[in-house]
Amino acid sequence: MTEQHIPQRYATNPAQIPGMTTQDLRDTYLIPDVFVPGEIRLTYTHHDRIVLGGAVPAGGVLELGGYPEIRSDYFLEHREVGIINVGGTGTVTADGEVYTLVKGACLYLGRGIKDVSFADADRETGAQFYLFSAPAHTAYPAALVSPGEGTVRELGDQVTSNRRTLNQYIHENGVKSCQIVMGVTELHPGSMWNTMPAHTHDRRTECYLYFDLPEDARVIHLMGEREETRHLVIADRQAVISPSWSLHSGVGTSAYTFIWAMAGENQAFDDMDAAPVTDLR
Repeated sequence: MTEQHIPQRYATNPAQIPGMTTQDLRDTYLIPDVFVPGEIRLTYTHHDRIVLGGAVPAGGVLELGGYPEIRSDYFLEHREVGIINVGGTGTVTADGEVYTLVKGACLYLGRGIKDVSFADADRETGAQFYLFSAPAHTAYPAALVSPGEGTVRELGDQVTSNRRTLNQYIHENGVKSCQIVMGVTELHPGSMWNTMPAHTHDRRTECYLYFDLPEDARVIHLMGEREETRHLVIADRQAVISPSWSLHSGVGTSAYTFIWAMAGENQAFDDMDAAPVTDLR
C-alpha cells in the first residue's frame, strides 16, 4: 500500500500580504477541494499545527491512519479531532464505538483513540465529514452533539444583514478539549454578512468551511490586517485558513452556513480584537 501524505501549508506573516497576487493568496490560504468522493483529503497548516480536511465514504469505508508529516503510528496518537457532518447521515466508528452523525452533528474524539473509520448510513445522500485537528496534551472523552444541542447564541441584526444563529459545540463550557473550539453558524434568510465587526484572535488560528451555498453563489471572504485587507472568492464546501494576525469576515451573494474552528493559546470564545468597520482599509 502506498504511504499517504498530507500536503503542507507553511506559516506566513503580514508583511507577505502586499506582494501577493490573487493566485498567491488562494494557494496559501484557500483549500478548494475539501471533499473528494472515496477519499480522506487533509491539509496540514503550520499555523498552530492544525490539520483540516474532509472524508467522503461514497459507499465504502474510509480509515483514518497515521501520516509521516505528524510522525504518528495512528492519527490521534498525540492529537484530537472535531468532526462535523455536512452531508447525508453517516457513521464514525472509534475503537469499536459507533456514532451516527446526521447533517450538522458534531463529534469530538480525543487523544489515544487508535481506530477511526467513516461510512455512510444513507448511500443515496452520502455523508461528508469535515475534520479539524490540533495537537493534544491529554485525553478527553469522546462526545457527540446533535444539531441545536450545543450552546446557542443569536447574533447580529436583520437591519445590518447579519442576523445569524451560532451553535457552539466544542468549547470551554461545552464538549471538553485540549485546544479545539468548534461550532456552526447559520445565517438567517436575507442575511449575508458573517462576523461583523471583523476581528482577529492574536492568540489562535481560525479556519472556516463555507457550505449550503448555492452552486452559482460565492462568499467574498476578507482577510489580512485591518490596514491592508485582501479578499478570497470562495465557493460551496471550500475552506480557508485564517492566521492569528488576520481578520476574518465575509459577505455572500446569498445566505449560507459555515463551520468555524480554532486552536491555539486559549479557548475563550470572546477573546478577540475587534476591527471596527471604520478602521478597515
